[in-house]
Amino acid sequence: MTNEEIEAIMAGAGEASPQEEASGPATGPGAALEGESGTASSPAAAFDGGGMSILHDLPLPVSVELGRTRLPVQEILALGRGSVVQLDRLAGEPVDLFVGDRKFAQGEVVVLGEQFGIRITRIVPSNGPLAGARG
Repeated sequence: MTNEEIEAIMAGAGEASPQEEASGPATGPGAALEGESGTASSPAAAFDGGGMSILHDLPLPVSVELGRTRLPVQEILALGRGSVVQLDRLAGEPVDLFVGDRKFAQGEVVVLGEQFGIRITRIVPSNGPLAGARG
């Protein structure tokens, strides 16, 4: 997720959609909070001038998916040390990178000394809050 996407999400957090305005005040976990002055404020209002610098040091879970497969329960129970599970991708194919459950990039596996790394080859375009979610 790019800084611009995060800023757009945060900027839109305080704006009510026409559907929300027609249905009245929002309630629930995503609803605006009542401030001491009695006016509604959004989480974005807590940032000075809409700045996102407070989020820059926030650690997010990043995971890499090499591939997938489906196995019958019997085969899963038979797995042990040394078992090999065949995945749906070929060696050398791009791997998917996720932040949480959202796919944000593809890359290739590289070796960095004695560790693995991922070289980003493609950033996945965002088309909404659930775009690229694992399914």
